[in-house]
Amino acid sequence: MQARSANLANMKPVLSLLACLAALVAAPAAAQRVTVVEEWVEVETTASRYVSPLQQRTEQAAIAAFGPFRVIDEHTVALVGITDSASPAWFDAVLQAYPQIDTLEFVEAPGTHDDRANLALGRTIRARGIATRAGEGGSVRSGAVELFLAGATREIAPGSEFAVHGWLDDWGRGAEDYPADAPEHRRYLDYYVEMGMNEAQARAFYAMTNSVPFEDALWLTGSEMRNWVAGAEQAPESSAVPDLAHLDFEPVLQ
Repeated sequence: MQARSANLANMKPVLSLLACLAALVAAPAAAQRVTVVEEWVEVETTASRYVSPLQQRTEQAAIAAFGPFRVIDEHTVALVGITDSASPAWFDAVLQAYPQIDTLEFVEAPGTHDDRANLALGRTIRARGIATRAGEGGSVRSGAVELFLAGATREIAPGSEFAVHGWLDDWGRGAEDYPADAPEHRRYLDYYVEMGMNEAQARAFYAMTNSVPFEDALWLTGSEMRNWVAGAEQAPESSAVPDLAHLDFEPVLQ
């Protein structure tokens, strides 16, 4: 079981022990990978749940709710929470009720509790030709980044933010602890190729996501994420990767 957490709120990650315990109790025994996510922000000495102004506006504008999804109009659905094992079914329900949906907007997307389900959801987004959008103030973190990459087209506002970090399995091992040809790596590399990257781009992006440990996060501006998206949209034979030298990471896969 692998886990990619997204304890990232207001740029101040704080681990919630109670949230971790609750998630572990609720997680099905057969789950292949679990991400425990809880969003908190500290204000002076008091911890309180953080809800962004964009999320508040989205909730107010929504005409229907399906799990972590909010339907804004007949063409637009927004993601405002954590995905889990039920999210593919919720998204199918959205599409059944609103078959003209063509855009998934990322408003407050902290990550996922179930990465296998998350990747399946991403494949549905791509198969349906749905565009993904991170507007001004949109936050796309951890496993939600994989969902964003699934967009048939991807729109990234300068004022959006992205965050990535490494995964950790049940035995406390991360990506660097597995050989390069391990299936734990191939799961993500294959997905990135399906989403438009060639092999070199997939490996570079995967290394970037694992360039910081499970407990930390690498924050990318909208402009930095555009570089990766632009690389993924080049012709398959191209091996170009974005020039983000200031990230200063060692590739996970040698």
